[in-house]
Amino acid sequence: MPERPLILVTNDDGIFAPGIRALTEEMLAFGRVLVVAPDKPQSAMGHAITIHSFLRLHQVDQVAGAEAWSCSGTPVDCVKLAIYKLLDGRKPDLLVSGINHGANISINVLYSGTMSAAVEGAMEGIPSIGFSLMDHSIEADFSQVRPVVRNVVANALQHGMAQGICLNVNVPKGSGVPLKGMRVCRQAKANWEDEFETRHDPGGKEYYWLRGEFRGQDHGEDTDLWAVENGYVSIVPTQYDMTAHHAIAELNTWRHEVG
Repeated sequence: MPERPLILVTNDDGIFAPGIRALTEEMLAFGRVLVVAPDKPQSAMGHAITIHSFLRLHQVDQVAGAEAWSCSGTPVDCVKLAIYKLLDGRKPDLLVSGINHGANISINVLYSGTMSAAVEGAMEGIPSIGFSLMDHSIEADFSQVRPVVRNVVANALQHGMAQGICLNVNVPKGSGVPLKGMRVCRQAKANWEDEFETRHDPGGKEYYWLRGEFRGQDHGEDTDLWAVENGYVSIVPTQYDMTAHHAIAELNTWRHEVG
């Protein structure tokens, strides 16, 4: 009898977040599950790794049937420690990250700890998927996300995934209206208009709090932004190669000199 797939589960909301609990429960139907996730929220950490401090791992009780560890570091630290310490260099058959509390559409993929963990998996040659629900509430309802997770994971295990990519899956917030379906999309062009609010601590010293407004600049119906705004699950194939290949030819027309 073939060995069941080994699935690594992680996130950026923390080891005890409801989203990762739901994801872990779903993964138990597919294989042996190892959970390694931050011991505290690490949202918007991007691809940060810990190099100037030590890291700790603690085994915890999370979901029955899964081996679970909390990590003092970032989501990417969790992936690295899982592979090179807990698994002694063995690569999992699949890495899933999430289910994130909040959207990771468009430019947010660059800031997301959830997606950075999936990107790290892709860099290691592991089929990897990040799942997000567009609901920041700690009491978010993940019932609408669970069948999406099952479908995408089943497809990934059956068909495999191209080397060097991961999937960024975003599910609209449940509002009593059934999802219309899933769409494979491109990442929408958008940006954050940042603002730093000036505040004062109890001692009267000034500090700053980052605020901002998300501005979509892309109205194409083939984007993740359009999909989720219109009741679809968006699936964006995402890569870590950030080379602007289309710009190479133009740059080669420049007169390049040294000295």
